[in-house]
Amino acid sequence: MKKPLMLGLTLLTGLSQHAYAQSDYQTDSIFIRKIFNTALSEGKSYEWLRQLTQDVGPRLSGSEGAAKAVVYTKSVMEAEQLDNVFQQNVMVPHWVRGAKEKAQIINGKQKTDIPVAALGGSVATPKGGIKGNVIEVKSFQELRELGADKVKGKIVFFNRPMDPTKLNTFEAYAGAVEQRGSGASEAAKLGAIGAIVRSMTTRLDDFPHTGSMRYASGAPIVPAAAISTNAAELLSKTLKANPQTQIYFEQSCETLPDAPSHNVIGELKGKSGKYIVVGGHLDSWDFAQGAHDDGSGCVQSIEAVRLLKALGYQPNNTLRAVMFMNEENGLKGGITYADSAKSAKEVHIAAIESDRGGFTPLGFGIVGTAAQKSRIQSWQKLFAAYGIHELGPGGGGADIGPLAQQGTLLLGLIPDSQRYFDYHHASSDKFETVSKRELELGGAAMAAMMYLIDKYGVE
Repeated sequence: MKKPLMLGLTLLTGLSQHAYAQSDYQTDSIFIRKIFNTALSEGKSYEWLRQLTQDVGPRLSGSEGAAKAVVYTKSVMEAEQLDNVFQQNVMVPHWVRGAKEKAQIINGKQKTDIPVAALGGSVATPKGGIKGNVIEVKSFQELRELGADKVKGKIVFFNRPMDPTKLNTFEAYAGAVEQRGSGASEAAKLGAIGAIVRSMTTRLDDFPHTGSMRYASGAPIVPAAAISTNAAELLSKTLKANPQTQIYFEQSCETLPDAPSHNVIGELKGKSGKYIVVGGHLDSWDFAQGAHDDGSGCVQSIEAVRLLKALGYQPNNTLRAVMFMNEENGLKGGITYADSAKSAKEVHIAAIESDRGGFTPLGFGIVGTAAQKSRIQSWQKLFAAYGIHELGPGGGGADIGPLAQQGTLLLGLIPDSQRYFDYHHASSDKFETVSKRELELGGAAMAAMMYLIDKYGVE
């Protein structure tokens, strides 16, 4: 009798657990439906994005625009009557572009103006610009094989496109972006006088895409700029017809002393004394409205917390929306936030970042333990109804990355990536390129993930 009794109790326990899980699923499904319904019918993120991009505008760290963005997002969270809204001091890099850049392809007596943008962190050219013969390369290895004899005194043109066969465009970006980041120093080591980089986009257009570059310690410092993809195609074609083709470019950018700025934080208070963070970066490149990168992530983060508050949800943990400053050219906001959390002995259960544009959400990348990934993936069915199927592959995000050292689970919102690099770091990254509905779906997805993590934890 003992074995059948034990078997019966085991089956009964299993059935009761299954019944509880089913009941829980129904409760969560109903609440998550409310989140999405509220976002799609009463969402506020799109109007916030309009004001951030069109009224505030470009907001590179250290700039007047960045300061206005701090004031604006703080006022938004205060207007939503979050429990606590405050600024966190952070010193940030202050690079300025200066006068509009100029560039020309010089083919004999023919001079063709082309779109160009200094890379963030680059030095200026001498007054009047620089002009030189061009060496086109597709890789650092190809550059090194040419050697100093062929490179010295010339301008190196890095022309490796993002791989169009990669369905994940972030993978294509990762495969090409080293040219932008390190190309100037690699060229300068061999005696080049400057570097020109093909813009990081799969699209053929006339918008140059900027982005950060860095100078290697001990290497000569030369100016670096990006040209549009159409200009890159033209330059490459012209070089094939005439290897003596020259390029001229002029830029007046400079790096000023670090400037004071702020992260902006809004809270919905919980009881546990622990934290769940959702955030995006407030800064954008200086000639871009930064609608997708990353105005969308900022307003989605505020909206995620607002939605839970509007639905009367009482969190177990304190939910924070964080507007990080200086992701684009320094990551000082993310580092400062993590350092402050460590000093204050704040326990962060999880952090969610949106920094891949305001497109249709498809999933969340997860950085954590196997058990944590399993917990998040157990909610797959709850998200599937909203087209969100990818739970696991991918990373968290640059701003929340420093929290990983404290054992925080990191999640990154993954939207459809096919159009992101059409606008990334270019002046075409404008408000009108963002779909209201897609933006709201992303904010709702983040709110649903916060709710589930807050309710069940991550272990």
